[in-house]
Amino acid sequence: MNGDQSQAGRELTLDDVRDVPASWEILNSKERFKGRVIAVRTDTVRMPGDEVADRDYVVHPGSVAVVALDEDHRVLLLRQYRHPVRRLLWELPAGIRDVEGEPLVECAARELAEEAGYRAKTWHTLVDIYSSPGMTNEHIRIFLARDLTEIPEDENGFVRQHEETDMPVVWVPLADGVNRALTGMIHNSPAVAGILAAYAALSDGFAALRPADAEEA
Repeated sequence: MNGDQSQAGRELTLDDVRDVPASWEILNSKERFKGRVIAVRTDTVRMPGDEVADRDYVVHPGSVAVVALDEDHRVLLLRQYRHPVRRLLWELPAGIRDVEGEPLVECAARELAEEAGYRAKTWHTLVDIYSSPGMTNEHIRIFLARDLTEIPEDENGFVRQHEETDMPVVWVPLADGVNRALTGMIHNSPAVAGILAAYAALSDGFAALRPADAEEA
């Protein structure tokens, strides 16, 4: 196994509580399906103890999401239909990393303008998450965007896609968003993670946040 080796034989400390790169040996890999955005792959891997197992997962290009926070500490949420779960979900402005070589913060700014019609002067990296690491390699970087201004309609050159034309937007007080996440009223994983992270980061005025161009670990 590459990366960190087994920690057996010593007591773990807080310094060990961080995700690190690691990889089981891949003996074989097959692409089962390839669509416009995702693919499905089966890797045959050698596990510890020399056992062999198949691991099916979705290959994803990655995503960005934006916690857009106004001067009253309200977060912008939009509602979108998600067919796999058969629900209308309240979400952050977000999108796929679909422009090769585009800096992630520029991708996030494009999604904020396209989906919500806002631009932001101040950007920070808020939190990085894997959406569902047991089934996909999708990596989502969530940004905090502040000092917002609405883009005049005649200046916004972004064209909404078909699924984006019926997405109502609301401004929710950050503390109320936390309550709605904890009581099961908001389910979208980047929205839950972003709202909770922004609420925690507010305690020191966002001083501990990483810059917008921070490298992904």
